Amino acid sequence: MIDWNCIDTVLLDMDGTLLDLHFDNYFWNSYLPRRYAQVHGHREEDARSLLMSRFEAHQGTLEWYSVDYWSEQLQLDVPGLKHEIKHLISVRPFVEEFLRSLREHGKALYLVTNAHRQSLDIKMACTGLDRWFDAVVVSHDLRLPKENPEFWPALNQLHPFNPQRTLLIDDAEPVLNSAQFHGIAHLLTLLQPDSRRQRRLDTRFPGIHHFDEIMPLVPEPF
Repeated sequence: MIDWNCIDTVLLDMDGTLLDLHFDNYFWNSYLPRRYAQVHGHREEDARSLLMSRFEAHQGTLEWYSVDYWSEQLQLDVPGLKHEIKHLISVRPFVEEFLRSLREHGKALYLVTNAHRQSLDIKMACTGLDRWFDAVVVSHDLRLPKENPEFWPALNQLHPFNPQRTLLIDDAEPVLNSAQFHGIAHLLTLLQPDSRRQRRLDTRFPGIHHFDEIMPLVPEPF
């Protein structure tokens, strides 16, 4: 699926790609509505309906990913609530082996995430994955979500790469669409970002289940 001789740079998403998306789905769809209901005196079902409509209105924007924004809007300590269930944060299978192999093969390696810096810090403290990367890029620092095609030229200016020799792996089709518009030639998605949900059958981009499917091979000795 991947000819690693054609790849110099690898851009990797975090949630749903390197990390199991179950943590985020559970937090935003279940845990946060429950805690919101407790704090503000709502029925949990009503709180969930209210929050889902507000989240949907901001989907794909920087506000949607900002824990500062939602802490202010909901009058809750969103980072603190994430800390309460951080034991659910988990690394997907074969991620560490994949990252180690990319380093051994001399690939430039960047973590590129829409996650807010505070969310990133919680997850990196739990997993230590940031040690593998040449740089960690947060979309809030560029003031553009990855869904915006202008994100990729901004990223390229910050960390130069050749789009024709770059691989992006991301679980979100809108992000892959915007990267394709910029000219990133090699694009992959994840078929089961959340291990507790069904595997996706129809994806516009080629997909993998786990990273062992695309592990760079160690050259045979002469």
